[in-house]
Amino acid sequence: MADRPRPGDRCDFATVRRVAGVAKDVLEELGATGWPKTTGSKGIHVYVRIRPDHGFRDVRRAALAFAREVERRTEEATTVWWRKDRDPAKVFVDFNQNARDHTIAAAYSIRATPDARVSAPLRWDEVPDCDPRDFTVLTMPGRFADLGDLHAGIDDAVFDIAPLLEWAQRDEAAGQPTPEPD
Repeated sequence: MADRPRPGDRCDFATVRRVAGVAKDVLEELGATGWPKTTGSKGIHVYVRIRPDHGFRDVRRAALAFAREVERRTEEATTVWWRKDRDPAKVFVDFNQNARDHTIAAAYSIRATPDARVSAPLRWDEVPDCDPRDFTVLTMPGRFADLGDLHAGIDDAVFDIAPLLEWAQRDEAAGQPTPEPD
């Protein structure tokens, strides 16, 4: 499961970092380990390894419930899907990163930017001050040599989405259904 704090057109990266911190707080309350990384562009992805015992629809419901909880905790986040309806100064917590056949920038992938940025795994203590411009094809080899693979333990931190499915039921009972994917 992945959620992506994604900035609106008038949203700066400092806001993205703050919303990622809220996501970390929610994950910790759930007992889940989140694995942050820059997208190599304007956002931050947070990976959570989940048990493979739920289908696509449940994973999507869980991701939306998580995103809605982040939205409840900070006015800097939104789950409004359509860009035309979204406040461009807010971070879109993109629950649709869990859509069928959706691809995301893998950790360490090189992005098509003039400075050849890399989608860089982070430690949580780096998130408040990170700058995507610091992670390029020129800087990543040394960073990797110094820190190793910061996502190496992801397979050892598996989360059961059952609490998120309870949140989804709560939201659905309150009139917030999970929209069908396009």
